[in-house]
Amino acid sequence: MYVLLRLRKALSKYMMSFSWQGVFGALIAYLGIAWLLLLFAGEKEIIAANTFFYWVLVTASTVGYGDISPSTTVGKHVVAFFIIPVGIGLFAMIVGRIAVFVSTQWRKGVMGYKSLHAQDHIVVIGWNQQRTLLLLNLLLAELKQGEKKQIVLCVTKDIENPLPESVEFVKARVFNDQDDMARACIDKASTIIIDTPLDDVTMTTALFCFKQNSTAHIIAYFMDESLSALLKSHCPSIECTPSVSVEMLAKAAMDPGSSVLHQQLLNATRGTTQYSIHYPENCPEIKVEPIFEGFKKHHNATFIGIKSLKNGDMLLNPGLSDTIEPGCILYYISESRIKNIDWQALYV
Repeated sequence: MYVLLRLRKALSKYMMSFSWQGVFGALIAYLGIAWLLLLFAGEKEIIAANTFFYWVLVTASTVGYGDISPSTTVGKHVVAFFIIPVGIGLFAMIVGRIAVFVSTQWRKGVMGYKSLHAQDHIVVIGWNQQRTLLLLNLLLAELKQGEKKQIVLCVTKDIENPLPESVEFVKARVFNDQDDMARACIDKASTIIIDTPLDDVTMTTALFCFKQNSTAHIIAYFMDESLSALLKSHCPSIECTPSVSVEMLAKAAMDPGSSVLHQQLLNATRGTTQYSIHYPENCPEIKVEPIFEGFKKHHNATFIGIKSLKNGDMLLNPGLSDTIEPGCILYYISESRIKNIDWQALYV
């Protein structure tokens, strides 16, 4: 009995150390030996081309429908002493390995150790607990109304994916690690949002991301506005977002309800919200008045501002006689994002 137990443990250890190539080789050998033994036993019905694989699978998995069975004494012994015991072991090992592989891949995704294959996606870098969760949910709400883009959350904290059904997840040692950040496909992202708890980490991460992907729309949140200016001096295309909590307090004090107003304008899940759209390059230069009236008439939206792509200047509440140039960004307030604008209908 002791010898059998030792043999079983040794065999189990050996089989578990098999590579996939070894498992495949063992399966081919098993099928070949089984076919030859059944041929020797005279089981012609079982070894037929349209029957053999089905019968072996049903028998080795112990399902045993009984529709096909050995008819000779030798055939029955082959099944009893080789096909069933060896087949059960192989079947269990293959199913177990597949289950472990699927579980490992799922676990790697949840823990953030899986390499992604994303492109033209949004990368959110940093973890601030409920603040980051709110950011992710707002982005998901925005994407429901606009483009269908993938969101990738990249963190250094020891956490699991907070939204596994909606967001991809990558865990990095540091945010400027070449290999770890490559798993988030930084170089292929269309938008990169950097919001870490520390401004110095945000600074180094922004510089790293700009080096990896200077064409992406990079947004960095700073609590210290002086760092925003420093980053802009090195990377002018990065959009720096400072904290506006103090300004919001002052505005709410002088104009009661301002904080609620601004929150609604920024939140796509609650009523009227602020959106933007590119004025096409192939459209002519035009005055604000027909666009202002067209937005309200055709889309019940309020046109509020223009951002020039030449110098990046923002013009809020433009005059009706001000000019809109091709390629600039237009801002408006609406209940939902406007899609497929007929520009010809607006200015004709």
